[in-house]
Amino acid sequence: MPFCTYKTHSLHYREQGQGPLLVILPGNTASSAWHRGELHYFGQTHRAVVLDILGTGQSERLDPWPEDWWFEAACQACALAEQLGEERFIISGASGGAAAALLAAIHFPERIIAVMADSCVEHFSPQGLHEEVKTRELKLPEQVAFWETAHGDDWEQVVHADSTLLRGLADRGGNVFAERLSEISCPVLLTASRRDSFLPDVAEQLASMGKKIPKSTVHVSDGGDHPFMWTMAEEFQKVAAKFLSAIKE
Repeated sequence: MPFCTYKTHSLHYREQGQGPLLVILPGNTASSAWHRGELHYFGQTHRAVVLDILGTGQSERLDPWPEDWWFEAACQACALAEQLGEERFIISGASGGAAAALLAAIHFPERIIAVMADSCVEHFSPQGLHEEVKTRELKLPEQVAFWETAHGDDWEQVVHADSTLLRGLADRGGNVFAERLSEISCPVLLTASRRDSFLPDVAEQLASMGKKIPKSTVHVSDGGDHPFMWTMAEEFQKVAAKFLSAIKE
């Protein structure tokens, strides 16, 4: 299994294909194990790499997670790209991974060619974040199966660390980007489902985000749920392929 290093920590990743580097960041309680479909699809045209963000998947565990976990994930993506021999790369993510991808474009504009950010908003509802954490406490069989596949036998440690992170974000108002989206200079694709059960105002927020990001394309689907990338995979892939085909590196 391939690993890279970030600040002495060991990070696991999965890789498929050849071509321009495309780094994919999973959502907060997901991992590279759930992105095999994206690896297969994007690996046909790109060197597709899915990173297990520090603390998740098969990467080294971390407890507690830092408040700036999404920024740290952006830094890890840059470190991975550098160790793969690439100075500049395309970055994609779903949910929390999309937030990290957008932060990479804000903080490391010289490194990021383009961003595909799926099922992510600028202002996360504090109430919605607390409700998400409460829902996790049910530990329904389908939830446990998802987390076990993503992280292995110690999935509870990962989910607990992430839930603590979400509570902190809620207490700080739910804003990850500190009103800096307008600083993004590369092309950005924003996608989501209008029926997203975790982000009820996603259509309105994506419209607002699209106005702030100069080179943005917004696609909101009437089908699917959260994340759009998985629940409407064929539609997402079609939109993403069109976006990527227009990228000039």
